[in-house]
Amino acid sequence: MTEGKSLDKKSLKFLKGKNTNWNELAKDCVAFANNIGGIILIGIEDNESLPPKDQKVDVLEVDSIHKNVLQRTINVGISVTIETAENDSEYIKIQVFRSIQTIASTTDGKYYIRVDDVCKPIPPDEMARLAADKNAFVWEEQVSKKISKDNSDLVKRSNFLREIRSSDRVSSFIKEMSDVELLEYFLLQKKDFLTNLGILWIGKRSDRATLLYAPTVQVIRYNEQDEKVWKLVLDDFFQNPKELIEVIEKDVPDWQESIEISDGLFRKNIPFFPIEIVRELVVNAFAHRTYTTRGDIFINIYPDRLEVHSPGKFPFGVTSQNILSQSIRRNEHISKIFYSLNLMEREGSGFDLIYEILLGSGKQIPNVIETNDRVVVTIMKQFINKEVVRLMDKASKEFQLKQKEIISLGLIAQNQSLSSFEISKILNQNEEQGLKNWLGKLVDYELIIKSGKAKGTQYSINPEFVRKINFKNAKTDLKNIEDHRLEELIFKDISSYPNTSFGEIHKRIGQEINIFKVRRILKKILEQDKIKKLGEKKWTRYSIKY
Repeated sequence: MTEGKSLDKKSLKFLKGKNTNWNELAKDCVAFANNIGGIILIGIEDNESLPPKDQKVDVLEVDSIHKNVLQRTINVGISVTIETAENDSEYIKIQVFRSIQTIASTTDGKYYIRVDDVCKPIPPDEMARLAADKNAFVWEEQVSKKISKDNSDLVKRSNFLREIRSSDRVSSFIKEMSDVELLEYFLLQKKDFLTNLGILWIGKRSDRATLLYAPTVQVIRYNEQDEKVWKLVLDDFFQNPKELIEVIEKDVPDWQESIEISDGLFRKNIPFFPIEIVRELVVNAFAHRTYTTRGDIFINIYPDRLEVHSPGKFPFGVTSQNILSQSIRRNEHISKIFYSLNLMEREGSGFDLIYEILLGSGKQIPNVIETNDRVVVTIMKQFINKEVVRLMDKASKEFQLKQKEIISLGLIAQNQSLSSFEISKILNQNEEQGLKNWLGKLVDYELIIKSGKAKGTQYSINPEFVRKINFKNAKTDLKNIEDHRLEELIFKDISSYPNTSFGEIHKRIGQEINIFKVRRILKKILEQDKIKKLGEKKWTRYSIKY
């Protein structure tokens, strides 16, 4: 039970009768109401999950809280109850409801919002953004066009129901709902009408085209002189968001371009723009854009970079600096559908995945800029250098690094050395413990070296690990070769030396490889009917099966 954007805890000592700081509690309630709502637990200490043993709560406190909060706030709805914990002690639970269409404030005209575990004041110049976010939330559920639920696109409706019921991210309880119940659960329809979200996802083209504002996408390739040389415009409203993403993935040839890097006896192709990153950026543009504002999504492909332009500004509380640590859903129900259909990662992990893939393949982190009317994410095409690519590949395979460790190691590898202050700034980590979580076991694995203390702490790539890998002149060691690569190696060997024995194969591909592993893979290739064998026991010979 950790404090965050939807939970706050206070000691029972907070309630001091006439001396209680009611303005502070009112501020917290306003902050929760302006975000996604939340819960305030009075009677549980910050670092505890249960109230103190034998703690009892005065019933009069409930009425007092309800009365004083409502007297000091505007557009705030709360429910106050006395709860009993597992240890039979009592505490007070304040449920703060989300202010969906209005902006909550204190009676003295102050506005707050919950960001992470802090209640922050809303500056006057940010009020318009908060209002736009609230309109975006309401937009999904509106049925203002009054399109009958029977007037949906039957193919899109059928596909949606089938995909949801086959998803591993949807519970059995939801899958067992009737078609009508399931569509209402995902807010695609309300009673007899399609919502705006329903029109967007399962509506007919004619209705989607008149929807304010259905997304349109332009993919444009530029040459060295910034001249348009190729264009894919998706503005005919035939596709729903999922279908648009599929078209972008399939019909843009640039995603197939890659660079080949040697990896021992093999060569590894690393795409300039990994399709997972392209998908995540496009999904983010769909899921987090402002649907109450007109504007196309632009995917601009330059000779040296990729830019994805999403209409509208960041949701309130999100900036280009805290994008790794802060997540706020602007379009809650669209995001839920994207997640359920395996089109996006869980909340707050999309940019983590982008950082992991980019840094893991030796590329720079994305450059994220917010302008007056859009958010632009830039991915550079080129790699830092091949040595960093190989280092990240070897380290990830040998130590099975976690996502945060890959990100941290990639940052340090690209810069050779970074201070704790520099890493914390990039990762938006203000606390020492937060930075430790990102570094994980990199020091224990001896992948990086730690020197200095406190703010002067420096992290560097361990030269011994680099020396051990010795990228340029190392003798290839196949002892830990992966199964799929060993399979390829054996198949190529038999292709080059038909009618060959097991001993000859083992000797040629590398006797340092475990003999039982070679036998297992050879048997697998034989069962796949790719090769044939003649003879038995020591007279067995292998050849390619034509």
